[in-house]
Amino acid sequence: MFTASQTSKTQFLDKARIAREERKGSKEKEKAATQIQALVRRFLCRCRLQREISDAGSTKRNALSIFKIARKLLFILSKEDKLRFEKLCRIILSSMDVENEPKVWYVSLALSKDLTIPWLKQIKDVLWVSCEFLKKLKPDILQDNKLVTLYLSMLITFTDTSTWKIIRGKGEALKPALNRICENIMGHLNQKGFYSVLQILLTNGLARSRPSLSKGTLTAIFTLSLRPVIAAHFSDNLLRSFLLHIMSVPAFISHLNTLTPDCMVTIQTHDLFRKFVLFLSREEQCLDICVCLEGSHTLCLLGNLIQLGYFNVKVLEQEAGHFVKDLTDMLSYSQRYVFQKKSNLTHWHPVLGWFSQTVDYGLNESMPLVTKQLQCLWGVPVICTLFCDVLSKKLETQDPTPPPPAPSSSLQNNLPVKNLFKRAFQKSASVRNILKPVGGKRVDSAEVQKVCSICVLYQTALTTLTQIRLQILTGLTYLDELLPKLWAFICELGPQGGLRLFLECLNNDTEESKQLLAMLMLFCDCSRHLITILDDIEVYEEQISFKMEELVTISSFLNTFIYKMIWDGILENAKGEKLDLFHSVHGWLMVLYERDCRRRFTPEEHWLRKDLKPSLLFQELEKGKKRAQLLLQYIPHVIPHKNRVLLFRNIVTKEKETLGLVETSSASPHVTHITIRRSRMLEDGYDQLRRLPVNSIKGVIRVKFVNDLGMDEAGIDQDGVFKEFLEEIIKKVFNPALNLFKTTSGNERLYPSPTSSIHENHLQLFEFVGKMLGKAMYEGIVVDVPFASFFLSQVLGHHHSTFYSSIDELPSLDSEFYKNLTSIKRYDGDVSDLGLTLSYDEEVMGQLVCHELIPGGKTMPVTNENNAASHSHSLQED
Repeated sequence: MFTASQTSKTQFLDKARIAREERKGSKEKEKAATQIQALVRRFLCRCRLQREISDAGSTKRNALSIFKIARKLLFILSKEDKLRFEKLCRIILSSMDVENEPKVWYVSLALSKDLTIPWLKQIKDVLWVSCEFLKKLKPDILQDNKLVTLYLSMLITFTDTSTWKIIRGKGEALKPALNRICENIMGHLNQKGFYSVLQILLTNGLARSRPSLSKGTLTAIFTLSLRPVIAAHFSDNLLRSFLLHIMSVPAFISHLNTLTPDCMVTIQTHDLFRKFVLFLSREEQCLDICVCLEGSHTLCLLGNLIQLGYFNVKVLEQEAGHFVKDLTDMLSYSQRYVFQKKSNLTHWHPVLGWFSQTVDYGLNESMPLVTKQLQCLWGVPVICTLFCDVLSKKLETQDPTPPPPAPSSSLQNNLPVKNLFKRAFQKSASVRNILKPVGGKRVDSAEVQKVCSICVLYQTALTTLTQIRLQILTGLTYLDELLPKLWAFICELGPQGGLRLFLECLNNDTEESKQLLAMLMLFCDCSRHLITILDDIEVYEEQISFKMEELVTISSFLNTFIYKMIWDGILENAKGEKLDLFHSVHGWLMVLYERDCRRRFTPEEHWLRKDLKPSLLFQELEKGKKRAQLLLQYIPHVIPHKNRVLLFRNIVTKEKETLGLVETSSASPHVTHITIRRSRMLEDGYDQLRRLPVNSIKGVIRVKFVNDLGMDEAGIDQDGVFKEFLEEIIKKVFNPALNLFKTTSGNERLYPSPTSSIHENHLQLFEFVGKMLGKAMYEGIVVDVPFASFFLSQVLGHHHSTFYSSIDELPSLDSEFYKNLTSIKRYDGDVSDLGLTLSYDEEVMGQLVCHELIPGGKTMPVTNENNAASHSHSLQED
């Protein structure tokens, strides 16, 4: 009984479980069928919608049907619906072009009481989807370029009522309401990131060597970018967006000026340049812009603003103060991230150099165009406008005096003038009175403050735009009267002239003092650059830019200024680093001093400081005073030569005592003995002395000569025999027949022979020669070794200087080559008539060797166009 009951219960439970599973399976099948049915219906609906949109191009539809199609498409829109959305946009645009059929015009739905809000939402969505597609398009691809035109047409059409046919005739009364709708649409787009879309599109099309945007496309983008700004009456928020996203596009203004001049007219009509300058003149706004932009985009904004100023000189003249302040602030912000050396935190930038901010390398292709825009800052129109107060100063003139007679042997003195710098400066240099410090101009006057701020701008540009520094200096020195008139301006500062004023500024940490010192730095940097690129004829005979008497006055000013900086201990900052001012002034001073050493233009004892007593200097050196050491390091020429020689001998004597090289009552110095054969003096001396340690070479060396028979020569070496040995060794190594050194043509000056490598150990021989010359100086032995000037410059390391002038040293190597090169430089006719090529021939060990100045130069003729380049390459080869 129990068993039967249990069996029936099990069967009942099994039947219940099976029934439950069947019901569950039935529900799942029903759910699956419903889902399949929904997907099929969705697919069929999409197919029907696709057919409707496909057929819409050939069938004229009214606005309501277009609205319904758009609503359905936006509801199901995905990445795969790109073509459908494109067709929808074409339908909408074609409906707007129909004549005299209000029911077809898509915009007519905006007047429907029931559809105004849905239509407004729909057109906003359609336009933003257009923006989303615009961000992904590449204008350099033909198909994408067509789509760019389509979507821009949508944006142009529905952000302004000027093309709407509905407002013609009786519909004119609707214009205010429809304008508000357009403003509403533009406001929505701006909130979504409309300007970012335009920036991406502009960057893709313009950040390249050749723009891929057409005239119509660029005009449309500019129009779209300007509409919200005008609609908002140039509000700060919209101006900020325009500056951040549009004006920071590489060479944007340059492309507008080239492709769409009408847009430049629009910019002038709305006075945008003035509005930009005034907006950025507020410190918080300028800082906000700089923080939002990285280095390359900041440069692009600078370039566009500068070029706008270049095209709007009148506005620039009126807003010069704000313009200068804006550029200075932006450059100063970028300067924080400019470094002199590479590190793990820096990136290379083609204009800024090593830069610690993130660099957008995608903009590098457009940097040459941006650099051209920046060059407008040191172009003649901008320079004349900014420095108008300086350039308007009339220098006192006198009757022209003929230049000093030149040496009769100089060929180039009689050559015609061609150099552009010379043509610009020749007239003013010949009729100007000498400019000397006179004083009288108050430093707190508006005129002085304005000039100082301009100098700060250009000095900041020099320290920030490190890779185009020479371009800036060349541009500033191009204008004929700028530097002499700036010197005249400096001479008038303060009650007693510039020197005392600038010395006082060194001890003051005020903003006014910094600006005055920046003016002096700019003058020194520009003048140094100018004198460096001029040859001796242009400086001495033609007296370009500065008269000789003015250079004497300037050199005296600089010499005193540097002396005071060193002696008063004000040449370093709190970190112990040399002030930039010191490097600028000292560099200009040394260029003048070296020029005077090559060919004197100053009076006797001009460089000496008569108020510096040699005894006082020696005492301070003995005490280890830093200022005395710095004086010897930077301006030793202020001390008479005989005193410097005496000082050197004292230093040598003290070192010998320290090293125990002087014989005393208690000890004798170590003596090195060498044996020299007369017939092999150089070889024996080289073998026995080259490996001696430094202290042994500084010590006593006894020489014993052996004659050809191997017999010792009579005589006791008490420095006399060693002196003879040293003189003979030096005579042999500098003999051109040995081919270790060579003599220049004309003045017979020595320099290392280019073919010295025929000696296997020529480098070791040069080292040995250096040790022997050093020993001669150490022992006070005078040797007659006339080195060429260019070789001495190499030994002293002057060729590493940025302002080293190869052309000034060229005559000391080859005077004939120098004459020929300068004659080509000054040739008035067509240089190609001379039959020259970008190469030169040289005789090397009896064979004629052709050196190409550039690859393939021997087949390239020298023309008036590449004449300057040929001179540059010639100097690099030498």
